[in-house]
Amino acid sequence: MRKILAVLGMATLAAACSDVGPGGARTVSLSFTTGSGAAPLFSSTGVADDVFTSGSDVLVISQAQVVLREIELKRENNDVCDAGMNDDDGCEEFETGPMLVNLPLGGAVTTEVTIAIEPGTYDRIDFEVHKTEGSGDAAFIAANPQFDGLSIRVEGTWNGTTFVYTSDLDVEQENRLVQPLLIDAAGPTNVTLRVDLSTWFRNQSGVLVDPASANKGGANESIVKENVKNSFKAFEDRDRDGDDSDES
Repeated sequence: MRKILAVLGMATLAAACSDVGPGGARTVSLSFTTGSGAAPLFSSTGVADDVFTSGSDVLVISQAQVVLREIELKRENNDVCDAGMNDDDGCEEFETGPMLVNLPLGGAVTTEVTIAIEPGTYDRIDFEVHKTEGSGDAAFIAANPQFDGLSIRVEGTWNGTTFVYTSDLDVEQENRLVQPLLIDAAGPTNVTLRVDLSTWFRNQSGVLVDPASANKGGANESIVKENVKNSFKAFEDRDRDGDDSDES
């Protein structure tokens, strides 16, 4: 009977500590949002699109996808952690291989991955916007053939005309958290990475441009690529509402 009670007690303790990983680590999830104040437009299927206007131009984004890899949290005051290095170098890895993220529209927030993380203070999230190519990405390309040689794909309409925008952007990103992330005994938390789609298809004056003009070789290709690189913002978001106002 004593043995049975001991086993039951251990099971109860394990259930109560379900947010604690090996070695006392806590769980941290990574979420994504594109929330930027855009007016959502709901289709007949209930799926939300993002709608942006500029003068008489109307841009509707119905799908936005991006390939990321080497997604890592970096410890504060640790300069050794770089993309591709392991946890022993001050990094905690969310995902190493290519990861296709379907960016949520209409102000939604989606959680993509959860990891166990050691206590400490983390002030940066590093990742790569990754162009898939070569044997190292063969499995990913086989599962997602439309991304062969690409990192980004956006679908929608420009003034009622359907467009598909693609990019081979391949760049490492270093994003400082709005406030350093303190992992302690307070329980699980969440980091949200906001991708501001409202800024992608705009010229230097802030006027919307036809996404088709930003495709390979297009007049606005370089402008949009630069906009994409500047559109990421990371912050702690415990309630996963995509609002960083409490973190500023």
